[in-house]
Amino acid sequence: MNVAGVPPSLIAVDWYALGAVIALSVGAMVMLMLEFLPTKSWTTRGAVVSLVSLAAAAWSVWSVRDAKRSLFEGMFVHDPFTVFFTLLFCAIAAIAVLLSWDYVRRTKIDHGEYYALLLCATLGMIVMAASNDLITIFLGLELMSLALYVLVGFRRTRLESNEAALKYFLLGAFASAFLLYGIALLYGATGTTNLTRMAGFLADSPLLSNPLLVVGSLLVLVGLGFKVAAVPFHMWTPDAYEGAPTTVTGFMSAGAKAAGFAALLRVAQLALPDLQADWRPLLTWIAILTMTVGNVAALLQNNLKRMLAYSSIAHAGYVLVAIIAGGPDGGSAAMFYLAVYSLMNLGAFGILALLGRGAEERVLVSDLAGFGFRHPLLGLAMAVFMLSLGGIPPTAGFMGKVYVFSAAVKAGLIPLAIVGMLNSVISVFYYLRVTVAMYMQEPQGDPVHVSWAMPATIGVVVTLVLTLWFGVQANALWAQAQRSMLGLM
Repeated sequence: MNVAGVPPSLIAVDWYALGAVIALSVGAMVMLMLEFLPTKSWTTRGAVVSLVSLAAAAWSVWSVRDAKRSLFEGMFVHDPFTVFFTLLFCAIAAIAVLLSWDYVRRTKIDHGEYYALLLCATLGMIVMAASNDLITIFLGLELMSLALYVLVGFRRTRLESNEAALKYFLLGAFASAFLLYGIALLYGATGTTNLTRMAGFLADSPLLSNPLLVVGSLLVLVGLGFKVAAVPFHMWTPDAYEGAPTTVTGFMSAGAKAAGFAALLRVAQLALPDLQADWRPLLTWIAILTMTVGNVAALLQNNLKRMLAYSSIAHAGYVLVAIIAGGPDGGSAAMFYLAVYSLMNLGAFGILALLGRGAEERVLVSDLAGFGFRHPLLGLAMAVFMLSLGGIPPTAGFMGKVYVFSAAVKAGLIPLAIVGMLNSVISVFYYLRVTVAMYMQEPQGDPVHVSWAMPATIGVVVTLVLTLWFGVQANALWAQAQRSMLGLM
């Protein structure tokens, strides 16, 4: 109750630490309210509002990057780990907005809710990365997932888009149930859902063999494994990637994967390090299967979106290798890899989004025959992205694999590192197929049309420059990843 004459006070929280959450929430609501205003079909206000919201979110978290705050009874934390992933998610979303600027108009899906959903998904990703409690991790995951379910099916007039959204939704609901049941079991075993208090309870505890604890931790790993598309929880990925609008596929492949691994890093490194003997062997086999199944299945694909979907599964296996290695080196390698993977994958999908007239999509490998000679700059960019995804120097993808496999070797996981390197060799074949098609094959039908747009071109150029830059100057990003990981641990 307020005392007479004393004005009510705001909630005692650090508003700058919550700045990213506030900026994206306000941006999404503004986008929805703007729908009540009359407009013309060529308006760009949705993209502009989204970019302003993302810039405000990035600025607010960057301005207090050196601070460490615990908010809402320790459920939400602002630390270097949160700052790293918040900036990464804002960058991913900003590039996705640039790629979508013309694409949504060309494909007749230019509705205000598109950008509102994109901001909501980004907000969910940030909540997942900043959560120090299993309940808020679940809330962030559901906020991100519900927005992505709708975005995947945003082309409502296309059967494959509706089918992809339905498959993604149904399998995602099962994964969420596994995660929530795992959280319930962990709460029953430890009496808390807070990750810090859970770690304190488990330190030198005689209850580490408690079946509730072991089964609960494994179910949580299953729920998060679905979001990062790890085998055997990967079956939704090819259909969802193929049916979704190309710009949504790029955003989802980079952002959702990074968010899932951010939550997995917090849980594995902060709450459950004492259970490594139980989850490390399981994660090792999951990593091996994920790398192998993803790469072998990608060899058989002629559709570039499905090929990149299986490729993203294989890359999830590489990140799992770093998480299994553990410690500051393993965590830092995972964070570095997620950042550079997001760049090269967004760039590849950005080029695919430029191809075709109107709602047409040209996403077959054969569609790129002779593409490198007709469009030299785009051909060069696509070749660089393919080489980087394959881990060929001097690209950021090569440095990412160097850090991941080095962390595995330091942790004594030499057989796992060898399996990872052999899988990298396999992946080079299907990435080079794209380059061979662009430069060594003649087009069989009408040459693919490029729908040039300045914002999308800017997005592709930015990802190309950073992919090359972090291939030759990786120290700055690697040092930031190390500082962020040490801040978490």
